[in-house]
Amino acid sequence: MAEKRDYYEVLGVTKEASEDEIKKAFKKKAREFHPDLHPDDPECEEKFKEVNEAYEVLSDPEKKQRYDQFGHAGVDPNYGGGADMGGFGGFADMGDILENIFGGFGFGGGSSRSSANAPKRGSDLQQSVSISFMEACNGKKQEIKVNRMCVCDSCKGSGADSGTSAEICPDCQGRGSVKTTQRTPFGAISSTKACPHCNGKGKIIKNPCSKCHGLGRVRVQKTISIDIPAGIDDGQIIRLGGQGDCGINGGPSGDLMLSVLVKSHPLFKREGYDIHCDIPVTYMEAVLGSEITVPTIDGDVKYNISEGTQTGTVFRLKGKGVKKRNRTDRGNQYVKVYVEVPKNLSKKQKDLLKAFESSLSEKNYAKRQSFFEKLKAKLDF
Repeated sequence: MAEKRDYYEVLGVTKEASEDEIKKAFKKKAREFHPDLHPDDPECEEKFKEVNEAYEVLSDPEKKQRYDQFGHAGVDPNYGGGADMGGFGGFADMGDILENIFGGFGFGGGSSRSSANAPKRGSDLQQSVSISFMEACNGKKQEIKVNRMCVCDSCKGSGADSGTSAEICPDCQGRGSVKTTQRTPFGAISSTKACPHCNGKGKIIKNPCSKCHGLGRVRVQKTISIDIPAGIDDGQIIRLGGQGDCGINGGPSGDLMLSVLVKSHPLFKREGYDIHCDIPVTYMEAVLGSEITVPTIDGDVKYNISEGTQTGTVFRLKGKGVKKRNRTDRGNQYVKVYVEVPKNLSKKQKDLLKAFESSLSEKNYAKRQSFFEKLKAKLDF
């Protein structure tokens, strides 16, 4: 098995990093190596998988604790060929340690440790998906590939090779635990601990399944279809129930936590559910007012700007923003105007503009409008 890189090194954080710092580092690395954002780099796909794997562990407090204590063997049952003991790869869990200390001292009698054969929920998975700005506004259906633990189809989850079955452990007689008695100056003290022969399972697999190596689960790639809702924003999480790792001993599957990465748009910017954009208008349109065409996420619309519109003027298109999640109403679109001032005018054009400026002081509005119509016909910007 190839040596895996340290997960902290993969994300570029220290062991003391907070949950928020780990999440920010993941988003940064996910953008850096996402295959959709870098289609020409063949190495990005493997690096992206490595980043997702690291985040899956370090974002889960329980997995992170096991990783800090035991390294990769603590979170990957296939790493180093260790047995499946809740993900510890052959290490005893804290319950065993406490049981050896307190079990049998008369504090409540029997063991408080959960049975190794009890149903256990599968682990949650972390993954990201990249979509365009418009797809985030309108929503979309998309297929994604997920690497998840599934019940081994060869042994049907038993862990035993075809034609064989697990046998009752001769040491614990199937109980999964053994009691020991030790004589001390204070008398005989009994304690109960997980059977070391069967690792607390109560059964022994003499002929492990060649596909899952006795684990009863294998990691496979599944393709699932998802509905990305309209209004999703960059960095938001979609929880897909039951799409994580399958459970152990018949336990329920974990969930898939899908982080959405939204690409930027060349014209629109988003703030919450509102859309912002800048629109150029000609000098004449700004001076005299005009009907202009404004792009929106739904297509072009017409808008009448008033006479004397200045650069920096902002007008609102109500209800032309992003649809609010789980609601029917929408945000607004805010359009900022900037006036394109003509350059390199001819002497004739300059003289006409000066004459037009003089006409603005005249009280006769009709005369001024007539002058403008003539000016507009002569000027060619």
